[in-house]
Amino acid sequence: MRDLEAALRTAVQGEVRFDVTARALVTMDASNYRRVPLGVVAPHDADDVAAVLEVCRDHMVPVVARGGGTSIAGQATGTGVVLDFTRHMNKLVSLDPATRTAVVQPGLVLDRLQDAAAPHGLRFGPDPSTHSRCTLGGMIGNNSCGSHSVAWGTTADSVRGLDVITARGARLRLGQEWAGAPQGLRELVEGDLARLRTGFPELPRRISGYALDALLPEKGADVARSFCGSEGTLGILTEAVVRLVEAPRARALAVLAYPDESAAAEAAAGLLPYGPLTVEGMAADLVPDPAALPAGGAWLFVETGGESEGEARARAEAIVRGADVVDALVVTDPAGQRALWRIREDASGTATRMPDGSEAWPGWEDCAVPPARLGAYLRDFRALLTAHGLRGTPYGHFGDGCIHVRIDFDLLTEAGVGRFRRFSEELAEVVVAHGGSLSGEHGDGQARAELLPRMYGEEMVGLFERAKGVWDPDDLLNPGMLVRPAPLDSNLRFSVLPRKPVDVAFGYPADGGDFSAAVRRCVGVAKCRTTSATGSAVMCPSFRATGDEEHSTRGRARLLHEMLAGELVTDGWRSTEVRDALDLCLACKGCRSDCPVEVDMATYKAEFLHHHYEGRRRPAAHHSMGRLPQWLRLVARTRTASLVNALAGVGPLAWVAKRLGGIAPEREIPRLATRTFSRWWERRRGTAAAAGEGLGGGGELVILWPDTFTEHLSPSVGQAAVRVLEAAGLRVALPPTVRMRTPSGEGGADGGVAVAMDPVSLLRGRGRVCCGLTYVSTGQLDRARAVLRRTLDLMEPVLEGPAPVVVLEPSCAAALRSDLPELLHDDPRARRLADRVLTFAEALERLAPDWTPPRVERPVAGQTHCHQHAVLGDAPDRRLRDAAGLAGELSGGCCGLAGNFGFEKGHFEVSVRCAEEQLLPGVRAAREGAVVLADGFSCRTQLEQLAGVRGRHLAEVLADALDGGGDVVSEA
Repeated sequence: MRDLEAALRTAVQGEVRFDVTARALVTMDASNYRRVPLGVVAPHDADDVAAVLEVCRDHMVPVVARGGGTSIAGQATGTGVVLDFTRHMNKLVSLDPATRTAVVQPGLVLDRLQDAAAPHGLRFGPDPSTHSRCTLGGMIGNNSCGSHSVAWGTTADSVRGLDVITARGARLRLGQEWAGAPQGLRELVEGDLARLRTGFPELPRRISGYALDALLPEKGADVARSFCGSEGTLGILTEAVVRLVEAPRARALAVLAYPDESAAAEAAAGLLPYGPLTVEGMAADLVPDPAALPAGGAWLFVETGGESEGEARARAEAIVRGADVVDALVVTDPAGQRALWRIREDASGTATRMPDGSEAWPGWEDCAVPPARLGAYLRDFRALLTAHGLRGTPYGHFGDGCIHVRIDFDLLTEAGVGRFRRFSEELAEVVVAHGGSLSGEHGDGQARAELLPRMYGEEMVGLFERAKGVWDPDDLLNPGMLVRPAPLDSNLRFSVLPRKPVDVAFGYPADGGDFSAAVRRCVGVAKCRTTSATGSAVMCPSFRATGDEEHSTRGRARLLHEMLAGELVTDGWRSTEVRDALDLCLACKGCRSDCPVEVDMATYKAEFLHHHYEGRRRPAAHHSMGRLPQWLRLVARTRTASLVNALAGVGPLAWVAKRLGGIAPEREIPRLATRTFSRWWERRRGTAAAAGEGLGGGGELVILWPDTFTEHLSPSVGQAAVRVLEAAGLRVALPPTVRMRTPSGEGGADGGVAVAMDPVSLLRGRGRVCCGLTYVSTGQLDRARAVLRRTLDLMEPVLEGPAPVVVLEPSCAAALRSDLPELLHDDPRARRLADRVLTFAEALERLAPDWTPPRVERPVAGQTHCHQHAVLGDAPDRRLRDAAGLAGELSGGCCGLAGNFGFEKGHFEVSVRCAEEQLLPGVRAAREGAVVLADGFSCRTQLEQLAGVRGRHLAEVLADALDGGGDVVSEA
């Protein structure tokens, strides 16, 4: 390895990485397979590719080309050198609207090509569900198709020319003629014309094997087309000329409901004469919330196009009238169509979990049969599943007869792997019996190549081997794929994982308490690698800021997988590679909702930090910000907030404090409130009692949670919330507390117990409820558990009654709703409290449904809090804003501050990049008079420090609009 690495560094301009992290990131793609490479090279250009091939040929080391790493048959993994085209060779070279062609590099993400083509009314026809992160090189290598293949075919149908370098260094320009083909290929074809004319099944999605029939004279000897689908085994693609198609001016989406998947499959082929753009199918098992779909057990998503919305709708309605359905829905609104398409596209992830939560895996992901035989094939497929005691829910491209499915294979035990092999062999026979192809989209890879003789026969497979020999006589390019394949049950990625659950702090209830199973959730579909946030999506802000795989959710999951495997990452929880990859995780929890399989990297990060620093010295930021509630409680008790603010305003002192606390020097230290929210509450109660007056309405009692940020940094938010909740007729109280008795007799003023407290208890913040957020985010899980148990003790009187708990800070509400029951999974009180938690908008909607908020009648800008999006949901907030006349949509993404993250030394630049993605541009572009909404303290702080803009909690905006304004005062 040292000699190889040195030779590559000398020969290549691009990055050459043989470190543990780089290798761990590419051990897997989106398949069941795992191979550990020697190193990774990100070539700058074609000359770099040629240099890599020369060095690897000299060392007899295999080379594997890799794009987005979303292949599901194992062909994007290898044991030699992996070429990563996403770093540099990712450009759109040119686009010619007149000829409707584009020249692309292999690492270009499909959506970037679509973005460039759209202003010209054009698009690239094929569009896999991974379109936001898959690359053109990967699509050409696998001959990808996507949902629009019934209209525009496969990638091979859209290729006009390819620049390729062979393993022996020949630079070829492949086109639709023999010119440019490697020597010996024409002779091979002309010597076996009869076999090539009769040996390939005729169906729209025949992807398996080499497309040697494209070289037949009657098909124009299309060498470029024959190269498509070769999975990087024949040559390395460096540039491609692709055909674009005219995009419809308008589209409509008809969702047709059927009793079950068999009925949908039987109906699909009959819709093709209508000329639809798509005929996609899926069953109810893959839809967690089918409320947006017409009632049924399975659906066909049928898209139509037209010159106008009316024309597209008319075509869709004609299909509905001609179909025998139980229900149907036609949507022309683009936003509504996107929401429906997301349901279909996320199936590649949601299918990895059965309805009961058990795991399911690829392996027979995309067989294809003639569309007219799809219904019969699915019946036989279901029967075979039953015979083997397996489960799986098919979905996919019903109009082309191509089926995707994840099956609950047991790939962890020898018996389960044996059943996987037997099922695969028998299903191959079923597919062939129906005139089908083992692969209908994603290629053969290791998953199916071993079974190609069952489809093509030994002599045709022998011809494939001879073709491979013409292109790559040394077998250096992606060996083990397509010809002379590795067994389909070898190199399984699960075989290296520990067989017994590791000792962990969180409960991982959705994964049976098994951290390995939680990490296995990431199957590699890489939605986290989407290069630009759209709509309300959050995941993954650190990847979009850096472009590095190690800072994506998938990359971090891969490193955790290798940590558990112990082969490449050998120091377990002490791993610096895993620590460094997790360092830029903002713990935004976006992956918990945006990832189709709900990977929760924020929880995994907290778990890792807990073990990594166990018995070791922690970073200063863990003490300064991780224990923030303790320090703020001490300041409040000693009434030194004014002094702290004054000292923080002295430059040299602030510099020292930030340096000692591990805080980014670019950051300003937020000002503390000189009167906490609780003190305001107590004084208000005392004033009302002295005047013989009551507080609030006589309605339902709610417990308003005094989170750390509202209590010490933004008490105006709490004051505003009290004003609005009481205006809605609700009766507000604070949680019980254990107070230190004070001379003024304030202790226990809100129903708490007054006791003497020693200084140590003061510092530790005993006596107040706390969600434990800062301890969790810094991995201080023992401390978090202690804080949360004391909180549950204090909340016992509340939990005995029916009162809900209203939490104003979204991150604290999310911690109580998700982290609390998962961390104290052995305490039933944790779930009881979690189930009581309501956001401000939820409380008003559920508890005061007849209350009408004051009309504000102003536009809004700002951002939905990432934890609100990921854990809590924002539908009640949207409805409340609408009722108050607050018009406009809030942006998605993450503000970039994310609690302690943006304050930690070394994170400032990434924090700013995250804010500049959606939040700050949205605020700058806001209409005049717009209210900037930001319910999270972190979001408000980021806005103030980076843009000089004051963000406001929704409660503050509504309180200001109430008649008289109440007694809401400023934070200071």
